[in-house]
Amino acid sequence: MSDELRNALKIPHERLDEINAILLDPNTRVVNDFLDVVAKYGSPEEINRKAAEAGRLDHLLAKVKERAPQYMEDLDWLKARRDEGAFISVADYRRKILGDKADSTDFNEDSAVTLEVSACQYFPWIRAAAERALEEGTLMPGRFIKVRKMKEQEEDGDLPASAAAMQIMGASYVETMDTKGTDGSNIHLGGPETITGYFGGVGQPNEHALQWLDEVLYYYTNYGVRQVLNVNPGTVFLAYMLHRIGVDIEFKISVYMGNDNPYAALWTLLGAKLLSRDDGRTSLIGFNWSNSVNNETMEITSQFRKALGFEDVIRFEHHITETYKSIVIQPYNRRDELLEIADHVANISAKHEGADPEIDVKREHPTDILDYFRDKSEIIESGDWDAMRLNFLDKVDALNRTAQALTERGLAFIAAPKLHHRS
Repeated sequence: MSDELRNALKIPHERLDEINAILLDPNTRVVNDFLDVVAKYGSPEEINRKAAEAGRLDHLLAKVKERAPQYMEDLDWLKARRDEGAFISVADYRRKILGDKADSTDFNEDSAVTLEVSACQYFPWIRAAAERALEEGTLMPGRFIKVRKMKEQEEDGDLPASAAAMQIMGASYVETMDTKGTDGSNIHLGGPETITGYFGGVGQPNEHALQWLDEVLYYYTNYGVRQVLNVNPGTVFLAYMLHRIGVDIEFKISVYMGNDNPYAALWTLLGAKLLSRDDGRTSLIGFNWSNSVNNETMEITSQFRKALGFEDVIRFEHHITETYKSIVIQPYNRRDELLEIADHVANISAKHEGADPEIDVKREHPTDILDYFRDKSEIIESGDWDAMRLNFLDKVDALNRTAQALTERGLAFIAAPKLHHRS
């Protein structure tokens, strides 16, 4: 009986023909509107060429000199420290933690955990974290998530400065578009008093999905921003299609998508497979789980992630810590669970969105997810700038606690590659 039921799940080839008929029909408006936005920026080859040019380090530095020349000193400093090998190497870090045992420990680099911090809102915080890493012999993240308003950071020069810093460190990073659901796109929703209205309604209603696509292509072609955050099923599909036609954009799914079970993951990855390129690549490179998932969910999902050919492509991004306020019940710390799964589920990112709870609870201004949506001018005027800077450093400290715990367990990690992963 079970085999009979299983066979009933088989999808006939005719279903794929029907899907293709919709996608290829010149009268299908949903596809035509998508192609019209793309056409504003040129052919996929032209778009990628513009992005490659815009993302070159010398091009980014020229923008920094134009809009925020005061940041050049920090970028030059970071590059100089990198070039002189001032940051602790992974080998030396392991010896620092394990002593002589490090030389005989077989670290499985195939299952290395990416050390991720969120959110790195302001460029000056990068140097602050780097100075602490040099002073304490600790690590800089291998992956940075940003949730700052794009137009604001473009205007003050923070955008190109941060992008340049990422290249200097060899770190990957993700930007969050302004069209993200908290921009007034849903005219019926406001602040916390309408919070339940966001359940199933966060994101890009109506024409906002195409506005998100337009925004993605703008920052891709003008700053080389390749990886962006995605919070809506519609914009996930747009990103799949964009990559399918040849634009080399990538995205990560946000925790706000609420992927909290293997079936949600299977549906998302099936879409990625359907619209993947002939070489097996997809634009989905980061899958951020809901805070509620357990290790079994990731283990189950890892089975079909591998079967679909995505184990090395799609990273599981899992919150180890969360902001102390406005998102989860505290204390929240998933480090021990990470240690249990990291040796057999590959390609995991350990995301640190807050300090360890016992640190955060003592801060006069604990980490707060709502801080991500404040204007920089208001933060400075309120006197919260230094407190939020300390919040970021606390997150990097939490990341280093994870690195230490992984090392003590004989597990590998990925920190800022050009700073730490050197012979």
